[in-house]
Amino acid sequence: MSRVALVTGAARGIGAAVVDQLAGEGWQVVAVDLCADLPGLCYPLGSKEELSALANRWPGRVLGVVGDVREQEALTEAVARAESEFGGLDAVVAAAAVMAGGKPLWETTNAEWDALFDIGVRGVFNLARAAVPALLRRPEPRSGRFVALASAAGHKGLWHLAGYNAAKHSVVGLIRGLATDLRGTGVTATAVSPGSTRTAMLDATADLYGLGDVEEFSQHQLAERLLEPEEVAAAVCWLCGEQSSAITGTVVHADGGFTA
Repeated sequence: MSRVALVTGAARGIGAAVVDQLAGEGWQVVAVDLCADLPGLCYPLGSKEELSALANRWPGRVLGVVGDVREQEALTEAVARAESEFGGLDAVVAAAAVMAGGKPLWETTNAEWDALFDIGVRGVFNLARAAVPALLRRPEPRSGRFVALASAAGHKGLWHLAGYNAAKHSVVGLIRGLATDLRGTGVTATAVSPGSTRTAMLDATADLYGLGDVEEFSQHQLAERLLEPEEVAAAVCWLCGEQSSAITGTVVHADGGFTA
């Protein structure tokens, strides 16, 4: 029987790469994305066209759902669709996040701070509230998986990105607490912390710093190159699988050596 996943932030970047890899491995996936831009952010977010293209690549396997992770009801409905249309839920990936910053913390606006925390932290919280009960509804022995995208910024300070630092540190703490709450259930909770990955979010970060070439970020990684979304997605998808049962309450650093 095919395993079923729900992925937020799915229209592009690492989220889309996760959906593609899971679908390619035979999973059925509910792919959720806001598909709209937000105030306080200086770059466009994923689009309905990108989400539709993702679903069209995998007819019958990927269900595209427009939904806002800031709204509990939207995620509850997405989980309900996973159960009603695919028969249950086995793994959840919280990949929705945004970038804001480029200035000292004391100059950060309320709109920037709210976007970082409402999407990147409250969105993970809302997803856990919606999805963990569904993971626990699977019969024992369970092998449910909750995976959140953190960041190398969740482990060290980055210049003029204090708000982003704070949000990603929060994700790591949330995952540690969630894993502890799930003790003995067979459901695990983990985080994946990417380094500089070739995505639209990294382009937005380069713009915040006034960099002419996104490749400048590669100097911070032992790999001496930018990571591709598919490389990070490979770590996420392994954690979604049944074979990752020994990993919970911790972080996998898919960062090219950024935090070494």
